[in-house]
Amino acid sequence: MALAYTRRGAGAPLILLHGIGSARQAWDPVLDRLAERFDVIAVDLPGHGESAPLPSGVEPRPDAIAAAVAAFLDSQGVATPHVAGNSLGGWVALELAAVRPVRSLTLLSPAGLWHGRTPLYNRISLRATRWLAKHLTASACHLVRYRAGRILILGQTHGHPSRISAAYARNAVRAMAGATGFDATMKATEPRCYRAGPPIDAPVTVAFGSRDRLLLPRQSRHLDELPPETHLGELPGGGHVPMADNPGAVAALIIATTERTVHA
Repeated sequence: MALAYTRRGAGAPLILLHGIGSARQAWDPVLDRLAERFDVIAVDLPGHGESAPLPSGVEPRPDAIAAAVAAFLDSQGVATPHVAGNSLGGWVALELAAVRPVRSLTLLSPAGLWHGRTPLYNRISLRATRWLAKHLTASACHLVRYRAGRILILGQTHGHPSRISAAYARNAVRAMAGATGFDATMKATEPRCYRAGPPIDAPVTVAFGSRDRLLLPRQSRHLDELPPETHLGELPGGGHVPMADNPGAVAALIIATTERTVHA
């Protein structure tokens, strides 16, 4: 299926996958840095940003979303990309690696690393954020003009919301409010967790923001389904969506993972 995307730079292809209720603009703080080294493609997942939802009757499970991303990559002539994913995008990245070769995987606060169903805390937090963004869009966009407003609106998802620009904050609010696939994707992911498939023959890095207040350590950071050689990275000061909190650390982590491919 057709997916909306931003493409910039030259080099080995690098695919960027955002989280639920977000859009490709979430990657804007690191896009230019990464485009200095890679052919970067930031994608709007189905039912998010400017991408249409999956066809009627197709449940937007992470593996189905990954299949849509795989079809998109085929349409772009991208065979074996590096992949970086945040939140749901991290889970989708893992599912993508199960159906096609990848050069590396960088997982930033990936969803799905819980046991059994999505933890109740995660479900309540995400649905509350969605309700506020959808029903109070104008008010929220006004509030994020101010430092205190950004802390109030983005404190759950970002580690240093007061440092984020008002424009970025407005984009985040509007992406959450306008995500036509949010409810169906929540429904599809809530009863599931990530389960390892075929071995992933590529370097994998996983890192959680030191200020991630959504994926709690005892509930949502079980690494037993990840490949045994998975590298544990660090995102100091990062929230659940760390790209705007510490762009340098995020870009460096992705680059370091890709370089493990070169030296393997």
